[in-house]
Amino acid sequence: MSFSRLPRLLTTAALAALVGGAAPLPARAAAAAKVAPAAATVDHGAFDKLLKKYVTEKGLVNYKAWKADQGPLNQYLAQLSKNPPAAGASKAEQMAFWINAYNAYTIRLILDHYPLQSIKDIGTKIQIPFVTTPWAAKFFSIGGEKMSLDNIEHGILRKKYNDPRIHFALVCASISCPRLRTEAYTAAKLDDQLDDQGRDFLNNPAKNKPGKTSAQLSKYFDWYKGDWSENGQSVTSWVNKYATTKLDKNAAISFLDYNWQLNEQ
Repeated sequence: MSFSRLPRLLTTAALAALVGGAAPLPARAAAAAKVAPAAATVDHGAFDKLLKKYVTEKGLVNYKAWKADQGPLNQYLAQLSKNPPAAGASKAEQMAFWINAYNAYTIRLILDHYPLQSIKDIGTKIQIPFVTTPWAAKFFSIGGEKMSLDNIEHGILRKKYNDPRIHFALVCASISCPRLRTEAYTAAKLDDQLDDQGRDFLNNPAKNKPGKTSAQLSKYFDWYKGDWSENGQSVTSWVNKYATTKLDKNAAISFLDYNWQLNEQ
């Protein structure tokens, strides 16, 4: 739901008069001085160090060791919580923030419940999408707003930025997810990082098996088929952008079973 702002057709004094008279000048001056400070830019370097320490090049996580050393992650999450991207931040800066937030809070969720076999072991046995799944749980706050992983993925990244490559970057702590990078996402490198994730994901035979006349692809290409078909694109065109083996236009496409086993070392 969106809310329109009151058109700026009236002066401040006229608006004040309409609601009971203009405020005295000193009061108005004091109110003007109480402008909320701009949000600080988060340094993702702290998360970068943690990823290099606890994640292998194959994207597997040493959750056992990380659980014994949660202080630095908590400090990084506190920075995310207090400093959401400013409205004037670049698209790349905003996207990097939210991708890192999704991945970092997913790790937080796993550590809160570790040891476990799968992220799907968290919560009720009967899970209703967007209602009772681990991704729907509002277990953290950013900018004073209680949020869930679904809020970040569907309410912000997919809704606002219209870049399907986010599906190569968001990691749900499972074997069939894209590889968790050993570095944080940054505005300066975001485009290259997302493209690199696409190449890594499409050419990993454990996650995708592209072929010229037929292909077995990740369920991501089925679950989010609408995202891949926007702006005149298609699943085939996105696969061919990154896969070494190119699909024919009419290649038969099926989808691999999703492995929800924890992406643990």
